[in-house]
Amino acid sequence: MSDLYWLTGEQMDRLRPFFPKSHGRVRVDDCRVLSGIIFVNATGLRWRDAPREYGSYKTLYNRWKRWNDMGIFMRMMDGRSAAKAEPQTLMIDATYLKAHRTASSLPVKKGDPGRLIGRAKGGMNTKLHAVTDQNGRPLSFFMTAGQISNYTGAAALLESLPMAQWMLADRGYDADWFRDALEEKGIRPCIPGRKSCGKPIRYDKRKYKRRNRIEIMFGRLKDWRRVATRYERCPTIFFSAICLAATILFWL
Repeated sequence: MSDLYWLTGEQMDRLRPFFPKSHGRVRVDDCRVLSGIIFVNATGLRWRDAPREYGSYKTLYNRWKRWNDMGIFMRMMDGRSAAKAEPQTLMIDATYLKAHRTASSLPVKKGDPGRLIGRAKGGMNTKLHAVTDQNGRPLSFFMTAGQISNYTGAAALLESLPMAQWMLADRGYDADWFRDALEEKGIRPCIPGRKSCGKPIRYDKRKYKRRNRIEIMFGRLKDWRRVATRYERCPTIFFSAICLAATILFWL
């Protein structure tokens, strides 16, 4: 019992404003069910193997699926990060998340937009693009198939960038259009040039050293086994697991 995860009363008070209203029957204990959902996602268990202390595994899974469909877990991260972020300096990067065979084995049905799984380094992967604040806490995510370039994620995340002074990024984001787009938003880019670049790119090397915080953020996210390994075929359910992990690890 001591090895199980339980949300505290203070943590529940911070999350409760994002819960949907209960219509009709009173919901099964929110703290117990949400703690069970967190435990399953962090440990990588099958839902049917969830400890009995959390109640019926069917209740856990049904709540997980229903709240995912309602966008509750994404709203939790957006709401908590908006209240506590320190975005004077932003960082952007991407990482690969290994897709298990259960997520990529069946063919995509006609009309389905796809599972956002592609062949890249090490086999079938999903790529997670992220923007963090100066402390390495995630502000926004964008998910693509593994073979998609960093530029696609950068273009998708540009519109959601908060007001900031600096943007730190590695050589994978060395592009004139990206620097120009940042400067139009009043953000100074700190991005080294590629080694193959003909002319040297000036950047603040001292400030750039802080970029390791976004790498640490990815490492902590991957401590959750259902994030490090993608078991889910549905991309929105997998994205909810990422948002839930980010909320619990960085914003509570």
